[in-house]
Amino acid sequence: MTELSRKRPEFRNINAFKDLTTYRLPPAGWVSILHRVSGALMFLLLPFIVWLFDLSVSSEFSFTRLKAAFNIGLGFVPGWFLKLVALALMWAFIHHLFAGLRHLYMELAHKYTKEFGRSSALGVLVLSIGLTLVLGAKLFGLY
Repeated sequence: MTELSRKRPEFRNINAFKDLTTYRLPPAGWVSILHRVSGALMFLLLPFIVWLFDLSVSSEFSFTRLKAAFNIGLGFVPGWFLKLVALALMWAFIHHLFAGLRHLYMELAHKYTKEFGRSSALGVLVLSIGLTLVLGAKLFGLY
């Protein structure tokens, strides 16, 4: 069989309900999607971030109020939920930072191999999740 007579791959439209549930996304794909999600999360929760910053630096009384909000809650919102939102913001910042540095390094060093993309993506995932777990343990008072 010659090179020209070999059957070429067929490309077709995918069925979102059938094909997307079975598709295995590589680590670099997960990092790329999560980079966008983390950026959107930081943007959408920017008013919450500004509120937290304002309460933390305005006065000692407002800082004490902020600590109380995280411990006992704020109105109908329990304190553990505020901590989860803050933890989600921590993850978003950490992941966005590491993924952004990964992209910058790949651009500057011209590292576009499949192996480097996989290993650096796994590194970003491990670092961002690991650091988030450490900070989450501190936030929830485990140490």
